[in-house]
Amino acid sequence: MRIPKTARLRSLTDIPAINAEKCLAKTWFDQQSIRQPGRNVYEHSVIVGSIARELILRFPPALRNTLFLPGSALVAACHDVGKLSPTFYLRLHIALNLPVTSLEHALLTALGLSPHPDQIRNVESRWSGHPGISALTIMAITGDKQLSTIVGQHHGCRATGLSGNAHGEIFGGVVWQQERQRLVQSLQRIFGDVWPENLSSGQRLLLAGLTSVADWIGSGPKFDDPTVAWREPLFAALEDAGQNPPQFVPDLEFGDLFHNASGEPYHPDEAQTLLHATVTGPGIYVLEAPMGMGKTEAALYAAYKMLTAGEARGVYFALPTQLTSDKIHQRFGAYLESILTADSPHRQALLLHGKAYLHQEMGEEGKPGGSWFTSGKRGLLAPFAVGTLDQALLAAMNVKHGFVRAFGLAGKVVILDEIHSYDAYTGVIVQRLVDILRELRCTVIILSATLTQSRRESLLNSGPGGHNTQAYPLISAQAYGKPDVESLPLTPPPSKRVALAFSQTDAAIEEALCRAELGQQILWIENTVNDAQNLYARLAARCADMGLECGLLHSRFTSCDRNQNESRWVSLYGKEGWAERVDKGRVLIGTQVLEQSIDIDADFLIARFAPTDMLMQRLGRLWRHAQTPRPVGARCEAWLLAPECFPAQTDPYRTFASSAWVYAPYLLCRALEVWRERDVVAIPTDIRPMLEATYADRSEEGTMKQWKDELLNGKKMRSGSRLGVNALQQLARLTLSSDAQTLPESKAQTRYSEQDDRAFLLLQAVECDKHAKVTRVQLLNGDWLAIPWQRKQLNEPEWRELALRLENQRVSLRSFKFPQKDESDRLWKQGLEHLFYAGNPALEELPEVMVAIVEASGDLRGVDGAFRTTAYRYNYRSDRGLGITKKE
Repeated sequence: MRIPKTARLRSLTDIPAINAEKCLAKTWFDQQSIRQPGRNVYEHSVIVGSIARELILRFPPALRNTLFLPGSALVAACHDVGKLSPTFYLRLHIALNLPVTSLEHALLTALGLSPHPDQIRNVESRWSGHPGISALTIMAITGDKQLSTIVGQHHGCRATGLSGNAHGEIFGGVVWQQERQRLVQSLQRIFGDVWPENLSSGQRLLLAGLTSVADWIGSGPKFDDPTVAWREPLFAALEDAGQNPPQFVPDLEFGDLFHNASGEPYHPDEAQTLLHATVTGPGIYVLEAPMGMGKTEAALYAAYKMLTAGEARGVYFALPTQLTSDKIHQRFGAYLESILTADSPHRQALLLHGKAYLHQEMGEEGKPGGSWFTSGKRGLLAPFAVGTLDQALLAAMNVKHGFVRAFGLAGKVVILDEIHSYDAYTGVIVQRLVDILRELRCTVIILSATLTQSRRESLLNSGPGGHNTQAYPLISAQAYGKPDVESLPLTPPPSKRVALAFSQTDAAIEEALCRAELGQQILWIENTVNDAQNLYARLAARCADMGLECGLLHSRFTSCDRNQNESRWVSLYGKEGWAERVDKGRVLIGTQVLEQSIDIDADFLIARFAPTDMLMQRLGRLWRHAQTPRPVGARCEAWLLAPECFPAQTDPYRTFASSAWVYAPYLLCRALEVWRERDVVAIPTDIRPMLEATYADRSEEGTMKQWKDELLNGKKMRSGSRLGVNALQQLARLTLSSDAQTLPESKAQTRYSEQDDRAFLLLQAVECDKHAKVTRVQLLNGDWLAIPWQRKQLNEPEWRELALRLENQRVSLRSFKFPQKDESDRLWKQGLEHLFYAGNPALEELPEVMVAIVEASGDLRGVDGAFRTTAYRYNYRSDRGLGITKKE
């Protein structure tokens, strides 16, 4: 029989509250896998506040004093004051199977609850659980909504459903609020009485990130056992989380950092020398230079200067795609070995590569199965990491743990590689990211070969006409605190003349085979994965018959296959392959992943037509190095697969086919006008004028007016809707970090184009043993792995190793081509939830992966048979990747 609500609430205030020294904050499992009482709320709060204080001290003084206001550690310490509440106390008490005394019985009766943790958890979800009570408590004490929001979102999402105030009966009334106030007063005596005031938007993100990261570290295994003094392992926990300040070798020159395979030092060129001299403090620096001009080395040389001057605390190198990770990691790894002292723990362990990220201890969220376990996220918190631009962009978006990314980037040298002018949607987010990085005192180095003048002005926030220069190459510098942008033109390198021809696919295939037969290395870039796969199917057998090699690179391979293919082909087409290059002709087919941030060199290029920025990038992979050995008769030439201007402008969807769904038809037509006028392109001489001619605003008539209107305002069609620039920019603005309800990452796209955002976990077989409570899975290479259903059956390092093995079996695809229902959902309770993030239905978060079985034919099916809720068929081969075809 349930007690009437009024009676329940009236009696709750008469029940004594539990103080912070007796109310548990945590439970933990001992070596016998028995749940035990963990730290109390007071101790956990002091631990987290102490870690926050140490994290702040690990920032260089010049950054620390600017970024963190007094009271920052106090805010972090107060994050869990909401655990001093009847519902949270009861949930842990019941989870430990402790006897229900008269106190617990009285609380349950007053709340109208039965002694079941799930029921209590459901009730708590109405106010976002203990973070919501923390938010109300801090609001009642400080009257500061900003601080209230920060403590209320320390689990990654903004607290919602809050109503009333901290004295509400459901939260324990006045007596429990008094205990929460006493806890805050105790924390103030330890961490200082002052609360941070008038926080900027960047400082709010930083403080929220600090709070979450300190909580993760403070919830790690070193603090589980309350019988063990917590101060002793504090510094070891920070080290395990990768938060020790790096130690640098001083006074290194360019040649000490960069040298050839024989160890001979490179000498800096004009761009590398001038950027190093120009970067004198945190600011926004833009280096525009043609492909292959050493922009990466220029940025890293300037980064070393900032690190050793105490003006930066690390480096995040943001790449446009994942494909080049191995090659960039090799270069970045060699750089770290040069600049870090031999005893610095960051030389190897925290470089985001291979198994390295598995050694970072980041508490519950960073365990296998946690939302922050994947390597792409964890690298943001390491002092040095190479990652994708997407992970950095999420720091500017209103997504779960977006502010943790902002904390991870704060005070670092952030290198944004190959920023372009094309994508209007992503451009809004990039602009907001740069604004946030400015607030976070980052040294932002933007590298690009293809920026328009207006795009550069926007990134530098200099206003229309505020940075008007047509020089190219160019360094633009805006040190923080200085109103003017400094323009430093560079001496253009000798122009490379690329002969152009226009062709159709069939003729290009014959030309590619003919030139490959002469020993040339052919590069063919398509605009979609499907087109690249279809082309490979046409060419692979013919190449084999002719004694030629044919390869395929795109985004839809498992990590294992992608790394193997990538390593071989990037090496063959790079400097490492010069000796082997002359053995035979080759054809390498790929998508946009081959067009930027990758040091490959082709003898002949065939490219599907694309906007000018992308075509220039593709030309940058052609005759890249003067020393590359080439067959006799090879000439620097590119064939573009493109229609004539008139039919393209009349019906771009027919003439450009699938490319018109990747790139806006209007911009394809504008670019086509520019390129069709030429039979030779001089690089870098023609880069700036051809970009400006493509993107300059102009009035239109006839069909071009129609396509421009579609570009700006979008269009509804039978085959689907297309959003225009105006809508895309508004959509992007809605995803930016704000006070609105937090979005799941799956709903916050960083790019509105051909982007894969869901994943299959590919296996050969799955066997569930109910008796042994274990799921056995067979990998694509034939190996079997055993996944226990209960987490206690493996220790943390064993779970991490198992997670890495399975991580390499994942392959990505676009969400609209994904099965609508997770047909492997039963496996989540049979061990999968310990390895991959299962999502959160309350936040509309989707699981990280769906298991798919790869049959002997290569066809994919669900765990229990054919996929039932999809309009597509799937096939996987190690040489072709994931193929997707629509069912008839």
